[in-house]
Amino acid sequence: MRALAIIAAASILGSVPASAEELPQRKAGLWETKSTGAEGETSAKQCVGPGTDRAMLGGMTGGACSKIEVKKTATGYAVATECTIGQITAVGSSVVTGDFQATVRTEGTTKLTGMPGQPGPVERKLVVEAKRVGDCGPGQKPGDIILPDGKVISMPGTGAKP
Repeated sequence: MRALAIIAAASILGSVPASAEELPQRKAGLWETKSTGAEGETSAKQCVGPGTDRAMLGGMTGGACSKIEVKKTATGYAVATECTIGQITAVGSSVVTGDFQATVRTEGTTKLTGMPGQPGPVERKLVVEAKRVGDCGPGQKPGDIILPDGKVISMPGTGAKP
């Protein structure tokens, strides 16, 4: 379950729709991400290359999102999403700030309906703080998510070597 939370957090950073407004792409390199929510804190690293963030969105949603809107605000970006995977519907809103060169911070709330074993909607809040820590390491490729135990989750189609 922790790995899914990390992937979800990474996808929040890569939420770039094909619309008039888009989030800037993160600078290529190794990014350390800390996700904090009601279930605790999770950390991971991700190798980011040109196009990684855009590719992650496509790979994560697989066409399951009927709405992904990004609006520029005075201090960053507001992101609104509506996605359905199987019987679960997720409606979310996030505020994204940072320079996308060294830091990105996302604060989001998602309302989940149709969760197995839950009689009603479940609300989840998540804060994701990411910072660039240098270049990707030897053998790492864009899209690779490195878990704290060293396990690597490779995301297919997320770009070429940075």
